[in-house]
Order: sequence, then C-alpha cells, then structure tokens
Amino acid sequence: MAAIFAPRFWEQVDARFDRFAIGLSSLCLAHCVASTVALALLSAAGALLDPLIHEVALALAIVFGVVALGRGILKHGYMMPAAVGAFGLGMMAGALTLPHGGQEIMWTVIGVAVLALGHDLNRRATY
Repeated sequence: MAAIFAPRFWEQVDARFDRFAIGLSSLCLAHCVASTVALALLSAAGALLDPLIHEVALALAIVFGVVALGRGILKHGYMMPAAVGAFGLGMMAGALTLPHGGQEIMWTVIGVAVLALGHDLNRRATY
C-alpha cells in the first residue's frame, strides 16, 4: 500500500496516461482524416446516384438524431443540444428543396455542421 504513495509510482502512472493520451489523439486524428475522405467520396457518389440517396441519408440522420439527442434529454435533462441538432436537421431538410448544386450543397454542409454541434453539446452534457 505504501508504494501507492511513493512519488515514483505517480510518475509512472502519469507517463502511462500521457502515452495513452497521445495514442488516443492519434486514433482521433486517423478517425478525422478517414471520416473526411469517406464524406468526400460519399458526396461525390451522391451526385452520381439517384437523388433518393439524399432522402435516405436525411432519414437516417433524423433517426440517429432522435435516438441520440432524445436519450441525451432523458439522461442529462438539457434541451439545448436537441434544439441545436433539430435546427441542423431542419437546414438539411430545407436544402433538399433547393436545386441540386451550389446552394443545396452549402446549406447541407451548414446543416450537417450544426447537427454535429448538437451532438457534441449532447456528448459534453452527458459527461
């Protein structure tokens, strides 16, 4: 038990935590790069595929948003993350009414970013 109170023990623990944090940061970086590449490929494929893919993707975003943000409300009781997420979903849905091209892409990207902000707020409120 006395070994726990020794300064050397905590130096080793701190070093392990730092190495773990660096590894976790590296995984985060790899995830961000892979997500960016995947989104770029999907958006390029979206122009080639039937426009139905946009409606299906929006439906999936709505389902995931309702489940994740709704559970967040039940868990932490804050409505703001769900409201921000719903606003992002609304922008994404509104973008579908625009002609395919510049404005539609811009509003979809903004809507996705706002929805992601809602999910991040939800995640932060939970912990």
